[in-house]
Amino acid sequence: MALHRRTALQLAGTTIATALAGCASFTSGTSTTEKNEYTLTLDRIEQSLVEYVRYQPGDSVYDQPAHRALSEILPDGRHTTSGYKPLPEDAYVAHDGRYYQTKIVVTGEQRMERPFVRVTPTPEEQVPADVPAVDSLAQPVGRVIKILHSHTVSDGESGSADLLHDDAYVLRRPYELNSRLTDDLDGEIVAMDADGHWAYRIDVATEHLAEPAYTTLAIEVADTEDAFRDIAFAARIDTRLDPTELDKPVRQLLEQSVARDRYRETTPLSTEYTNLIDALDLEHVETASNGHHLWYDDTLYRYGLYINDAD
Repeated sequence: MALHRRTALQLAGTTIATALAGCASFTSGTSTTEKNEYTLTLDRIEQSLVEYVRYQPGDSVYDQPAHRALSEILPDGRHTTSGYKPLPEDAYVAHDGRYYQTKIVVTGEQRMERPFVRVTPTPEEQVPADVPAVDSLAQPVGRVIKILHSHTVSDGESGSADLLHDDAYVLRRPYELNSRLTDDLDGEIVAMDADGHWAYRIDVATEHLAEPAYTTLAIEVADTEDAFRDIAFAARIDTRLDPTELDKPVRQLLEQSVARDRYRETTPLSTEYTNLIDALDLEHVETASNGHHLWYDDTLYRYGLYINDAD
Protein backbone atom coordinates (compact mmCIF):
# COMPACT_ATOMS: atom_id res chain seq x y z
CA MET A 1 0.00 0.00 0.00
CA ALA A 2 1.41 3.40 -0.95
CA LEU A 3 2.24 5.67 1.97
CA HIS A 4 0.69 9.11 1.57
CA ARG A 5 2.96 12.11 2.21
CA ARG A 6 0.86 13.23 5.19
CA THR A 7 1.30 9.87 6.88
CA ALA A 8 4.97 9.81 5.94
CA LEU A 9 5.57 13.16 7.61
CA GLN A 10 3.98 11.96 10.82
CA LEU A 11 5.95 8.72 10.82
CA ALA A 12 9.24 10.09 9.47
CA GLY A 13 12.24 9.11 11.50
CA THR A 14 11.05 5.63 12.44
CA THR A 15 12.88 2.76 10.73
CA ILE A 16 11.01 -0.55 10.62
CA ALA A 17 13.07 -3.65 9.89
CA THR A 18 10.93 -6.07 7.93
CA ALA A 19 12.03 -9.30 6.29
CA LEU A 20 10.52 -9.72 2.83
CA ALA A 21 10.58 -12.87 0.76
CA GLY A 22 13.32 -12.71 -1.87
CA CYS A 23 14.97 -9.69 -0.21
CA ALA A 24 17.86 -9.53 2.22
CA SER A 25 16.57 -8.81 5.69
CA PHE A 26 18.02 -6.15 7.98
CA THR A 27 20.71 -7.31 10.33
CA SER A 28 19.53 -7.21 13.91
CA GLY A 29 20.61 -4.04 15.66
CA THR A 30 21.45 -2.07 12.48
CA SER A 31 18.24 -0.05 12.25
CA THR A 32 18.54 3.60 13.21
CA THR A 33 16.20 6.33 14.25
CA GLU A 34 16.57 9.44 12.09
CA LYS A 35 15.11 12.75 13.19
CA ASN A 36 14.40 15.60 10.80
CA GLU A 37 13.69 19.22 11.66
CA TYR A 38 11.09 21.00 9.51
CA THR A 39 11.46 24.79 9.56
CA LEU A 40 8.73 26.93 8.02
CA THR A 41 9.60 30.58 7.34
CA LEU A 42 6.93 33.24 6.85
CA ASP A 43 7.97 36.83 6.16
CA ARG A 44 5.36 39.56 5.87
CA ILE A 45 5.90 41.84 2.86
CA GLU A 46 5.23 45.44 3.82
CA GLN A 47 4.11 46.50 0.34
CA SER A 48 0.98 46.24 -1.68
CA LEU A 49 0.96 43.39 -4.18
CA VAL A 50 1.16 45.85 -7.10
CA GLU A 51 4.18 47.66 -5.61
CA TYR A 52 5.90 44.40 -4.75
CA VAL A 53 5.51 42.87 -8.21
CA ARG A 54 6.39 46.00 -10.15
CA TYR A 55 10.08 46.30 -11.07
CA GLN A 56 11.69 49.68 -10.36
CA PRO A 57 15.48 50.06 -10.69
CA GLY A 58 17.29 51.88 -7.92
CA ASP A 59 19.58 54.87 -8.06
CA SER A 60 22.99 53.17 -7.85
CA VAL A 61 25.52 53.12 -10.65
CA TYR A 62 24.62 49.48 -11.30
CA ASP A 63 21.08 50.52 -12.25
CA GLN A 64 22.16 52.86 -15.04
CA PRO A 65 21.70 50.26 -17.84
CA ALA A 66 18.18 49.49 -16.58
CA HIS A 67 17.15 53.16 -16.54
CA ARG A 68 18.47 53.69 -20.05
CA ALA A 69 16.71 50.58 -21.36
CA LEU A 70 13.38 51.54 -19.80
CA SER A 71 13.59 55.05 -21.23
CA GLU A 72 13.96 53.58 -24.71
CA ILE A 73 11.50 50.66 -24.65
CA LEU A 74 8.52 52.35 -22.95
CA PRO A 75 5.96 52.42 -24.30
CA ASP A 76 6.80 50.70 -27.62
CA GLY A 77 10.51 51.09 -28.41
CA ARG A 78 13.52 48.76 -28.62
CA HIS A 79 16.87 48.74 -26.87
CA THR A 80 19.85 46.59 -27.89
CA THR A 81 22.93 45.75 -25.85
CA SER A 82 25.97 43.60 -26.64
CA GLY A 83 26.84 40.76 -24.29
CA TYR A 84 24.61 41.67 -21.35
CA LYS A 85 20.93 42.03 -20.50
CA PRO A 86 20.12 45.47 -19.04
CA LEU A 87 16.84 44.41 -17.41
CA PRO A 88 15.39 41.32 -15.75
CA GLU A 89 13.41 39.28 -18.24
CA ASP A 90 9.65 39.05 -17.65
CA ALA A 91 9.75 41.97 -15.20
CA TYR A 92 6.58 44.03 -14.79
CA VAL A 93 7.05 47.78 -15.32
CA ALA A 94 4.69 50.77 -15.43
CA HIS A 95 4.47 53.81 -17.69
CA ASP A 96 1.79 56.51 -17.79
CA GLY A 97 -0.70 54.36 -15.86
CA ARG A 98 -0.23 51.32 -18.08
CA TYR A 99 1.62 48.11 -17.23
CA TYR A 100 4.08 46.14 -19.33
CA GLN A 101 6.21 43.01 -19.16
CA THR A 102 9.80 43.06 -20.40
CA LYS A 103 11.00 40.57 -22.99
CA ILE A 104 14.55 39.95 -24.18
CA VAL A 105 15.42 38.23 -27.46
CA VAL A 106 18.72 37.51 -29.21
CA THR A 107 18.76 39.43 -32.48
CA GLY A 108 22.30 38.79 -33.69
CA GLU A 109 25.95 38.41 -32.82
CA GLN A 110 28.94 40.67 -33.25
CA ARG A 111 32.65 39.99 -32.83
CA MET A 112 34.14 42.91 -30.95
CA GLU A 113 36.97 44.01 -28.70
CA ARG A 114 36.42 43.82 -24.95
CA PRO A 115 38.68 44.48 -21.95
CA PHE A 116 39.39 41.25 -20.06
CA VAL A 117 40.36 41.63 -16.39
CA ARG A 118 42.38 38.94 -14.62
CA VAL A 119 44.07 38.86 -11.22
CA THR A 120 47.19 37.06 -10.03
CA PRO A 121 47.78 36.44 -6.29
CA THR A 122 50.77 38.43 -5.04
CA PRO A 123 53.11 37.04 -2.34
CA GLU A 124 52.94 39.01 0.90
CA GLU A 125 56.57 40.10 0.70
CA GLN A 126 55.88 41.75 -2.67
CA VAL A 127 52.90 43.77 -1.50
CA PRO A 128 53.70 47.51 -1.25
CA ALA A 129 53.13 49.19 2.10
CA ASP A 130 50.73 51.67 0.52
CA VAL A 131 48.73 49.10 -1.42
CA PRO A 132 45.13 50.32 -1.93
CA ALA A 133 42.29 48.30 -0.40
CA VAL A 134 39.49 47.21 -2.66
CA ASP A 135 36.89 49.18 -0.68
CA SER A 136 38.77 52.40 -1.40
CA LEU A 137 38.16 51.97 -5.13
CA ALA A 138 35.14 53.12 -7.07
CA GLN A 139 32.18 50.74 -6.73
CA PRO A 140 32.34 49.24 -10.25
CA VAL A 141 36.06 48.58 -9.88
CA GLY A 142 35.75 47.07 -6.41
CA ARG A 143 32.92 44.82 -7.53
CA VAL A 144 35.01 43.30 -10.34
CA ILE A 145 37.99 42.67 -8.04
CA LYS A 146 35.78 41.06 -5.39
CA ILE A 147 34.21 38.75 -7.98
CA LEU A 148 37.66 37.66 -9.18
CA HIS A 149 38.86 37.23 -5.58
CA SER A 150 35.88 35.00 -4.77
CA HIS A 151 36.54 32.96 -7.89
CA THR A 152 40.23 32.57 -6.99
CA VAL A 153 39.91 31.58 -3.33
CA SER A 154 37.12 29.09 -4.12
CA ASP A 155 39.17 27.50 -6.89
CA GLY A 156 36.48 28.35 -9.41
CA GLU A 157 33.63 26.92 -7.33
CA SER A 158 31.99 30.17 -6.22
CA GLY A 159 28.65 31.44 -7.45
CA SER A 160 30.52 34.06 -9.48
CA ALA A 161 31.85 31.50 -11.97
CA ASP A 162 28.95 32.18 -14.35
CA LEU A 163 30.01 35.83 -14.54
CA LEU A 164 33.46 35.00 -15.90
CA HIS A 165 34.92 34.00 -19.26
CA ASP A 166 38.06 31.84 -19.09
CA ASP A 167 38.73 33.01 -15.52
CA ALA A 168 38.49 36.64 -16.63
CA TYR A 169 35.86 39.28 -16.02
CA VAL A 170 34.80 40.92 -19.27
CA LEU A 171 33.97 44.62 -19.06
CA ARG A 172 30.75 45.23 -20.97
CA ARG A 173 28.50 47.68 -19.17
CA PRO A 174 29.04 51.43 -19.59
CA TYR A 175 29.91 52.01 -15.93
CA GLU A 176 32.55 49.25 -16.20
CA LEU A 177 34.05 50.50 -19.45
CA ASN A 178 34.33 54.02 -17.98
CA SER A 179 35.98 52.82 -14.78
CA ARG A 180 39.68 53.07 -13.86
CA LEU A 181 40.18 49.37 -14.57
CA THR A 182 40.78 50.08 -18.24
CA ASP A 183 43.81 52.30 -17.61
CA ASP A 184 45.03 53.32 -14.16
CA LEU A 185 44.93 49.89 -12.48
CA ASP A 186 46.44 47.74 -15.23
CA GLY A 187 49.55 46.15 -13.72
CA GLU A 188 48.85 47.55 -10.25
CA ILE A 189 48.42 45.63 -6.98
CA VAL A 190 45.22 45.83 -4.95
CA ALA A 191 44.49 44.14 -1.60
CA MET A 192 41.21 42.93 -0.19
CA ASP A 193 41.71 44.81 3.10
CA ALA A 194 43.66 47.76 4.49
CA ASP A 195 46.33 45.43 5.98
CA GLY A 196 47.34 44.13 2.57
CA HIS A 197 45.83 40.66 2.88
CA TRP A 198 44.80 38.76 -0.25
CA ALA A 199 46.63 41.04 -2.63
CA TYR A 200 46.38 40.68 -6.40
CA ARG A 201 48.14 42.09 -9.42
CA ILE A 202 45.57 43.29 -11.95
CA ASP A 203 45.99 42.58 -15.63
CA VAL A 204 43.73 44.19 -18.24
CA ALA A 205 44.03 42.97 -21.82
CA THR A 206 41.91 43.75 -24.86
CA GLU A 207 40.69 40.60 -26.58
CA HIS A 208 38.17 39.72 -29.27
CA LEU A 209 34.91 38.10 -28.27
CA ALA A 210 31.71 37.14 -30.10
CA GLU A 211 28.96 38.97 -28.23
CA PRO A 212 25.23 38.20 -28.63
CA ALA A 213 22.98 41.16 -29.33
CA TYR A 214 20.17 41.30 -26.77
CA THR A 215 17.14 43.32 -27.84
CA THR A 216 14.81 44.34 -25.02
CA LEU A 217 11.18 45.34 -25.53
CA ALA A 218 8.02 45.72 -23.48
CA ILE A 219 4.61 44.14 -24.05
CA GLU A 220 1.56 45.87 -22.61
CA VAL A 221 -0.40 43.63 -20.25
CA ALA A 222 -2.83 45.99 -18.47
CA ASP A 223 -4.18 49.52 -18.84
CA THR A 224 -5.36 49.99 -15.23
CA GLU A 225 -3.98 49.20 -11.79
CA ASP A 226 -6.96 46.94 -10.99
CA ALA A 227 -6.37 44.91 -14.12
CA PHE A 228 -2.68 44.62 -13.32
CA ARG A 229 -3.46 43.52 -9.76
CA ASP A 230 -5.36 40.55 -11.17
CA ILE A 231 -2.33 39.70 -13.30
CA ALA A 232 -0.04 40.01 -10.28
CA PHE A 233 -2.21 37.56 -8.34
CA ALA A 234 -2.17 35.04 -11.16
CA ALA A 235 1.55 35.39 -11.87
CA ARG A 236 3.10 35.73 -8.41
CA ILE A 237 0.81 34.22 -5.75
CA ASP A 238 1.46 30.54 -5.16
CA THR A 239 -1.09 29.96 -2.39
CA ARG A 240 -4.23 31.75 -1.23
CA LEU A 241 -5.64 30.80 2.15
CA ASP A 242 -8.84 32.09 3.75
CA PRO A 243 -8.80 32.06 7.58
CA THR A 244 -12.44 30.96 7.67
CA GLU A 245 -11.68 27.87 5.57
CA LEU A 246 -8.87 26.56 7.76
CA ASP A 247 -9.36 24.24 10.71
CA LYS A 248 -8.84 26.16 13.95
CA PRO A 249 -5.61 24.34 15.00
CA VAL A 250 -4.10 24.95 11.54
CA ARG A 251 -5.16 28.60 11.54
CA GLN A 252 -3.69 29.14 15.00
CA LEU A 253 -0.41 27.51 13.99
CA LEU A 254 -0.20 29.59 10.82
CA GLU A 255 -0.78 32.82 12.75
CA GLN A 256 1.71 31.73 15.39
CA SER A 257 4.26 31.10 12.62
CA VAL A 258 3.56 34.55 11.14
CA ALA A 259 4.12 36.21 14.52
CA ARG A 260 7.47 34.44 14.96
CA ASP A 261 8.56 34.63 11.28
CA ARG A 262 9.38 30.94 11.51
CA TYR A 263 8.21 27.71 13.11
CA ARG A 264 10.05 24.43 13.75
CA GLU A 265 9.11 20.88 14.62
CA THR A 266 11.09 17.67 14.74
CA THR A 267 9.62 14.47 13.33
CA PRO A 268 7.20 12.95 13.97
CA LEU A 269 5.28 16.12 13.10
CA SER A 270 2.06 17.18 14.77
CA THR A 271 -1.16 16.78 12.81
CA GLU A 272 -1.76 20.53 12.58
CA TYR A 273 1.78 21.16 11.27
CA THR A 274 1.40 18.43 8.66
CA ASN A 275 -1.92 19.91 7.59
CA LEU A 276 -0.37 23.39 7.37
CA ILE A 277 2.46 22.08 5.18
CA ASP A 278 -0.16 20.48 2.95
CA ALA A 279 -2.19 23.70 2.78
CA LEU A 280 0.93 25.59 1.65
CA ASP A 281 1.54 22.98 -1.05
CA LEU A 282 4.88 22.01 0.45
CA GLU A 283 4.15 18.36 1.11
CA HIS A 284 6.53 17.12 -1.60
CA VAL A 285 9.57 19.09 -0.40
CA GLU A 286 12.53 16.82 0.33
CA THR A 287 15.25 19.25 1.44
CA ALA A 288 14.29 22.90 0.84
CA SER A 289 11.92 25.08 -1.14
CA ASN A 290 11.67 28.84 -0.80
CA GLY A 291 10.62 32.01 -2.59
CA HIS A 292 6.91 31.13 -2.52
CA HIS A 293 4.21 33.77 -2.01
CA LEU A 294 1.14 33.47 0.19
CA TRP A 295 -1.96 35.67 0.25
CA TYR A 296 -3.58 35.32 3.67
CA ASP A 297 -6.08 37.61 5.36
CA ASP A 298 -5.48 40.39 2.80
CA THR A 299 -1.73 40.32 3.45
CA LEU A 300 1.21 39.19 1.34
CA TYR A 301 3.88 36.82 2.69
CA ARG A 302 7.00 35.13 1.36
CA TYR A 303 7.45 31.60 2.66
CA GLY A 304 9.63 28.51 2.43
CA LEU A 305 10.30 25.14 4.04
CA TYR A 306 13.71 23.75 5.07
CA ILE A 307 14.27 20.15 6.15
CA ASN A 308 17.48 19.32 8.02
CA ASP A 309 18.82 16.54 10.17
CA ALA A 310 17.91 17.21 13.78
CA ASP A 311 20.86 17.48 16.16
